[in-house]
Amino acid sequence: MGEEIERKFLITGDGWRETAEGTQYRQGFLSTEPERTVRVRVAGPRGSITVKGKSVGARRAEFEYEIPVADAERMLDTLCRRPLIEKVRHTLTVGAHTWEIDVFEGDNAGLVVAEIELGSEDEAFDKPNWIGDEVTDDPRYFNSNLVANPYRTW
Repeated sequence: MGEEIERKFLITGDGWRETAEGTQYRQGFLSTEPERTVRVRVAGPRGSITVKGKSVGARRAEFEYEIPVADAERMLDTLCRRPLIEKVRHTLTVGAHTWEIDVFEGDNAGLVVAEIELGSEDEAFDKPNWIGDEVTDDPRYFNSNLVANPYRTW
């Protein structure tokens, strides 16, 4: 079984921007039920479909599969709920971990969050000075919830 252990934080500064590389993401959801989400994504030249289970703290089941980008684009255009999630994902390494910083666009413009994937929930990691409050357990920040409740409406 695939598993994801991910923590999510707000950003307090721009110190990460100098060395981060960015990729355009476009994603939508076929299902946004609390027990499971099904996401379709185009990230740069790649397409994927992901099934995620219900979050329990920072942990949840996750199964991700690469699909032809043309199929992903068609699903986004014809099957996924609106609005789609549009963002630029920047990645950078701090210590032994890779941080992913999402700068949202469209209906979620103004929202910037950082995520870190860990091997266990109690794994230690270096916390850069641009990391702010943790929002791992706040469902408003789940991408699947940003479809029904975009950041601009908060």
